[in-house]
Amino acid sequence: MIVGICGGSGSGKTTLLNRLCRQFEHLNPSVFSMDNYYLPIEKQAKDENDVHNFDLPTALNKEKLVADLNKLVAGDSIIVKEYHFNAPPDKNVLITIDPSHLIIVEGLFLFYFEEVRRLLDYSIFIKVDPKVQLDRRLYRDQETRGYSREDIMYQWENHVKPCYENYLLPYENEADFRFRNDENADQDFEILVEIIQNEMAAIKIG
Repeated sequence: MIVGICGGSGSGKTTLLNRLCRQFEHLNPSVFSMDNYYLPIEKQAKDENDVHNFDLPTALNKEKLVADLNKLVAGDSIIVKEYHFNAPPDKNVLITIDPSHLIIVEGLFLFYFEEVRRLLDYSIFIKVDPKVQLDRRLYRDQETRGYSREDIMYQWENHVKPCYENYLLPYENEADFRFRNDENADQDFEILVEIIQNEMAAIKIG
């Protein structure tokens, strides 16, 4: 079973992914992160102010991403270079992802890339207050990436928000489940787990 998780920057994709992995630990889920397919910085597009824009579909190596995901779905192990922000290319370690009866795919362009979308058995769109998203991004990018508040706000207004509006939001209604990452998160998680369990039971997994 292939489950997809989509949501904007700071929406909680990684947190939900980790909760699902713990819930279905007995299946040893395969985790496929689209972040591992970012192209090197010299191949990234720049905006009108000469600032690199990592929030475009062209930021990813789509061809390799799709090819690797298809291999994983077909039952083959894949080797990918694990992405770490600002790490030199030779410092990103290679990881092996083995196939599983449960594959969880997460990323910004989950729905926008049709070749990925049509592989999904079940899809999740994370909903969260934009203010919460911005607060999370401010904390993360200042604490772990060394960005100034000014730079973060520039990216938010000129890259992150347009990305969400153009490449994520139009597909919200195509998701099988809209996960409310707020005070309803625990309730929605219980519902989501039950749905996934039922879906897997129907195809005799787990």
